[in-house]
Amino acid sequence: MLKTFLYIFAALSVAGCGSRGARTAPAETGDHTSVQAVEAAESANDFQAPVDEDPLSPAPEEPSVPSPSAKGTDAGMEALSKTVSSPSVATVPDNNGGKIVVEGTAEFDKTVHDFGDILLSDGPVTCSFTIKNVGKDPIAIYEVVSSCGCTVAEWTREPLVSGKSGKITATFDNTDGPIPFDKNLTVYISGIKKPVILKLRGYAHEREYTLEELFGEYRIGPLGFKDKEIKVGNMEQGTSRSEQVQIANLGTRSADVRFEDVSKNLTLSVSPNPIPAGSKAVLTATVNSDRELWGKNWYTAVPVVNGKRQGGKVAVWAFTKENFNSLSNDERASGSQPMFASSNANFGTVSKGAVVEVEFSLTNKGKADFVCYKADCDSEGVAFGRIPTLKSGEGGSFTVTVDTVRLPKGENTLFITLTTNSPLRPIVNLFVVGTVK
Repeated sequence: MLKTFLYIFAALSVAGCGSRGARTAPAETGDHTSVQAVEAAESANDFQAPVDEDPLSPAPEEPSVPSPSAKGTDAGMEALSKTVSSPSVATVPDNNGGKIVVEGTAEFDKTVHDFGDILLSDGPVTCSFTIKNVGKDPIAIYEVVSSCGCTVAEWTREPLVSGKSGKITATFDNTDGPIPFDKNLTVYISGIKKPVILKLRGYAHEREYTLEELFGEYRIGPLGFKDKEIKVGNMEQGTSRSEQVQIANLGTRSADVRFEDVSKNLTLSVSPNPIPAGSKAVLTATVNSDRELWGKNWYTAVPVVNGKRQGGKVAVWAFTKENFNSLSNDERASGSQPMFASSNANFGTVSKGAVVEVEFSLTNKGKADFVCYKADCDSEGVAFGRIPTLKSGEGGSFTVTVDTVRLPKGENTLFITLTTNSPLRPIVNLFVVGTVK
């Protein structure tokens, strides 16, 4: 088998399979959700969950693997393509703080590289991701697709036998301007069903900033944070997800950091610890999924610095949806499929303080019962009526009540997210619109 694999891969490499740089996708992708900052996580309810699909669109088709160069031999291309399944649209959970093993085959040292604060004058910046074959059969990096032309990648071209490691080296040209950046690389690997999403992120500045300027906006004791919350993002049941953020010790002596009152399913660590005075550190937040928690949930902890409990909380949020990875294509097609009469509901023009109610109607076009695990909204003052469980072919409706006293005057669009048991529509996005005068 190894000889055959090597022969196929050699034929493809000589023929120029793939480009030397990462291919560019039509548009930048990724779960770049934005949330408003919160003082206390317990009272926060404003967010936007990632848009997984249009609830009125037909069921999505399985995307195909990007086609390699037409110069490859037909026999070689066919043989290698058999080892690469058409991937579903999904990502490997981010885990900056440790290694990630994909489908028991490929081990990545990380899936996110944070450049932190860089200067435009630094020019292009480069990082590397290490991939190790921890399975039994040889694997190969088939293609690396960049989310935009500002990022290119080089990768190990030869097959990786069991125990061997390779690299993906990515370069960001750093010409976007003085803004935060978050770029994706989609990695296709032979023998692995899903593409792996690697992220490059950071903040490009025009000039040097002091630690106080960078981290002084939100402080918990001597600890400075760039944001009041840590976005862990999407994860599936049965998995965990991590996110790393930079923090700073703005105090005049080193800070030994630990945490109390840590929410269930949350783990926090700081490196280095203690943090030298006037220095940066990395805070890693890891959230474990829980089948009692769906949709968006907040997790908090109180920092204790040098033995003294601080007067603020670290706030972390994650969005949990169902895990359909073990389902075959036939099983996915046999699941529930909610179809809405409209994804928008309009409450018209009302005076501020009015309580309004709108209704959404849906039909289960799938073969299995439809269940909604949870409904979330990006605004406060929103309540949901009972969302019905529907058998195949059944229709139903539910209400959304909005207290407009919490809304600003003018046109408003409220973003609603349903977390469901539908393999084709695990996240359904709905909108409530109206004008407050």
